[in-house]
Amino acid sequence: MLISFVVPAYNEEVLLADTLAAIRAEIARCGLVAGCDAEIIVVDNASTDGTGAIARAWPDVSLVEEPRKGLVAARWAGFVASSGALIANVDADTVIPPGWLDRVRAHFAADPNLVALSGPYVYADLALGKRVLVRVFYRLAYLVYLLNHRVLRVGAMLQGGNFVVRRTAMERLGAANDRFSFYGEDTDLARRLGRIGRVIFTFELFAQSSGRRLTGEGLLTIGLRYAMNFFWATFLKKPFTTEWRDIRDPPIGQEQ
Repeated sequence: MLISFVVPAYNEEVLLADTLAAIRAEIARCGLVAGCDAEIIVVDNASTDGTGAIARAWPDVSLVEEPRKGLVAARWAGFVASSGALIANVDADTVIPPGWLDRVRAHFAADPNLVALSGPYVYADLALGKRVLVRVFYRLAYLVYLLNHRVLRVGAMLQGGNFVVRRTAMERLGAANDRFSFYGEDTDLARRLGRIGRVIFTFELFAQSSGRRLTGEGLLTIGLRYAMNFFWATFLKKPFTTEWRDIRDPPIGQEQ
C-alpha cells in the first residue's frame, strides 16, 4: 500500500462526501488503484448524525469507530487501522485539489530524510477581505516557523488537516500524545517529528477547507488562539487551550 488517507470526522454528514470524492478523484487521476495502491479510512469520532452511513456508502472506504472525542484520538485510530507507507491526514471539511498527490509523491521521493509534509488551507467560502487576512497570518506564521526551526532549532509547522507523514516516523513516535485533544496537536506532532527527520511546510501543498470556524468564532479570536497554542506546544509542550467548540455551520459556500 503506497498511501493511506485518514479522514477524522465528527458530525460531518454535510461535507464528508465532497472530501471523499476529491480524494478518490486524485487517486484515479494519478493512476493508482483504490484498495491496492491507496486506501481511504474514515474515522467516525462519536458522531451523532449520518457521518457513518455516508462513509459506509462508499465501497472503497473503510470505516473506523473511535468513541473518544478529539482529533488526536481519531487520527491515531486511523493510523493504527492503516497500512500505507505514507499517511495523508485530511480533515472531513477539506478538499484536496488536482495535483496534490503528485506534489506529495515528488517531495517524498526526492528526500529520504523527509518525515512530514504539509501546506496551508485556502478558504474559498470566506469574503475576500478575510481571505487576505488569512494569507497574511500564514506568512507571519511561516516566518516564525523559519526562526524557530532554522535559528532556534526547535519545533516545526504542520497544518493539522492537510499533512502527510511517513509510517516509519509515526511508528518511532509511538502512541499519540494524549495531552493534546484539539488545539496545538499539529504543532506538538511537528515538534516531535522534527527530532526524527525533516518536516516541511510548503505553500505548494494547499487544500480548500471550510472557513466555518473563522466565521463562527471570529478571525482575530482564532488567530490569537492558534498563535498562543503554537507557542505553548512548541516551548512548553502543552496546549494553551484545552477545550474547543464544535462548529458545523455554515457549510462551504454559505457565509452570510
